[in-house]
Amino acid sequence: MKINISRHYIYLISLSLVFFIFVIFFAFAILIPEGKEYREKRAKYNKEFKELRKYQDFNDETTNVLKELKGEHRHTINAFGTIFDIKRFEKQYKEHFTSLHIEKLEDADIEEEFALYEVKTRSKITTPTNFYTFLDALAKSDWIIGVNFPIEFKREGEFINSSFTMKVYFNSSESNATTAASVDK
Repeated sequence: MKINISRHYIYLISLSLVFFIFVIFFAFAILIPEGKEYREKRAKYNKEFKELRKYQDFNDETTNVLKELKGEHRHTINAFGTIFDIKRFEKQYKEHFTSLHIEKLEDADIEEEFALYEVKTRSKITTPTNFYTFLDALAKSDWIIGVNFPIEFKREGEFINSSFTMKVYFNSSESNATTAASVDK
């Protein structure tokens, strides 16, 4: 029995067979390994993206807390940037004291970014509330000032004589220049 198939069908069948073999070869040789690699890379990407998201959320939280703290403590931050002016300090607080003496401490055991001044004062005040008014004024001043203990009060007639030491902290001009340069960037 003779099968009569036209030449066009033979070409079509052979071409389909070659194409089918090519598709199978392409699928097993290229697509499946690449698909496996793609899935591995996608899983790695998802894991890294999740980790990145976690760090971004942490960064956002930290940034928000930093902004809140900067807002709450703006006065203190600005006070660290304010250079201490002895004449301005004396003029501003001379009204509280009968004598006011300020000297810079050269060999103080403190970090190099800060300069220390020792302020020795004597005043005659009628009540201790005047002294506490002065301390409140210091808390709102343009500088970071630490009042050192002991604070001595001695009664002399109607008045109370007080004596104490204060240290004024501020960024030295060198670190101010560095801070200003980093803020400008």
